[in-house]
Amino acid sequence: MNALLIIDPQNDFCNPGDKYGQNKGSLYVEGAEEDMNRLAVWIKMNKQKLDFIGVTLDNHHVNDIAHPDYWTDKEGKQPEPFTQITLKDVSEQKWLPLFEPKKTAEYLKNLELQGEYPHLIWPTHCLIGSEGAAIYQPVMVAMEEWAKLGTYYATIQKGAYPFTEHFGAFKAQIPDPAVAETQLNERFMNTLNQYDVVYLSGEAKSHCVANSLKQILDEAPDLAKKLIILEDTMSNVTGFEKLADPIYNRAKEMGVKFSTTEQEIE
Repeated sequence: MNALLIIDPQNDFCNPGDKYGQNKGSLYVEGAEEDMNRLAVWIKMNKQKLDFIGVTLDNHHVNDIAHPDYWTDKEGKQPEPFTQITLKDVSEQKWLPLFEPKKTAEYLKNLELQGEYPHLIWPTHCLIGSEGAAIYQPVMVAMEEWAKLGTYYATIQKGAYPFTEHFGAFKAQIPDPAVAETQLNERFMNTLNQYDVVYLSGEAKSHCVANSLKQILDEAPDLAKKLIILEDTMSNVTGFEKLADPIYNRAKEMGVKFSTTEQEIE
């Protein structure tokens, strides 16, 4: 039995806009539309052989810890997208959180102790209920066609708790013990583990796909043995092309398989 896990195939990541630059996703990942077009064709080609499709959906409030509106400097200016903010910046009042200062400082402290991904400000993206948060149309059409065979795709919401990043499919970067949605989603891991093969795809390779993969490697090594990463269905955020290399190298060392959409499901 075969499952497909698609990470964040949403307009804000995948829509390149029209030839005039209109309607471009606010956090468009270069090449994402081509990735998702290939994935859509692959889903249609293999629809009789796919037993499960799970889709993660990034969903954020405007006032999110990684959005500009959450922060200000002493002059009242917001940080530009891709600004890195550290605990030192906050303690020196270079950047000031407009919400929950103690919680924000604790988050930055724990994130830096974790030592994996720095805290970056992103363009405001995937606002709850917005067009940018919707599934990119070619993938949506392919999923609809698959579902008409008599089954259901599963959606997994992430990112709505505004005081932590939530890149991975299974838990936030810094889980809050008082907030269930940030903690490890063992139920979803167990669902995927019911299948013989789990294909992994989505956006972005450098961030949300990489962290989803890392969470599987860390928390569910038995599931990791079932993974096949569809390499031509994911792209890096520009400027972060090497950020997740250690995660993918570790996956290869652990025996995770890599393939492309040129290969049909056997």
